[in-house]
Amino acid sequence: MKNRYWIACSVIVLATVAFTLALYSKLPATIPTHWDAAGNVNGYGPRSFVFIETVLMLMLMVLWPALPSLSPKRFTVDSFDATYWHIGVIAVALLGYLQCVIVWGAYSPSMPINRALFGGLAMFLGLVGNVMGKVRRNFWIGIRTPWTLANERVWYSTHRLAAKTMLGGAVLSLAGMFAGLPLGLCLAVLLAGPILPAVYSLIFYKRLERSGHLEA
Repeated sequence: MKNRYWIACSVIVLATVAFTLALYSKLPATIPTHWDAAGNVNGYGPRSFVFIETVLMLMLMVLWPALPSLSPKRFTVDSFDATYWHIGVIAVALLGYLQCVIVWGAYSPSMPINRALFGGLAMFLGLVGNVMGKVRRNFWIGIRTPWTLANERVWYSTHRLAAKTMLGGAVLSLAGMFAGLPLGLCLAVLLAGPILPAVYSLIFYKRLERSGHLEA
């Protein structure tokens, strides 16, 4: 699976760089680099700014394989190895998507940049949520609250819930965006996906504590 990770990430990086170079000479010397919630530009930078995401992708590609070796013995990623590498590819893909959106936004200023960025974030959380139920207790990914890290049962129950709420929130928020609902409302629905399980982890932990069924 690790080899597939390197291959997939390399393809994503090369495709992103190829797309960027194809349009780079057509971009203005100064391009938009930041937008407000309404999609209005409120920050500019040099054209070379578009390669920042490339640097971040490469850094993440190198860092992701190193993280498991830093894990405490009881919190390794071995029990969900395939899922760990899968999420790493999704994270690199998100950065590649962001770079392509920034490039296209500079090339075609009429593009609704806020909706494009929101769509990418929703897709990312939805894809991660789809495999969240397979993630076991670790220090790098997942709903890492004090209560999930303290108890295996709380972790498992919380992440089964997160798989449903994150995927459901992503689908509903995307549907709302395409239906023309305010992006603020769509964002609230999207963020509820990971927030609700985090709150649930506290409630469930305390319930187990009160009933005397709390185990490490």
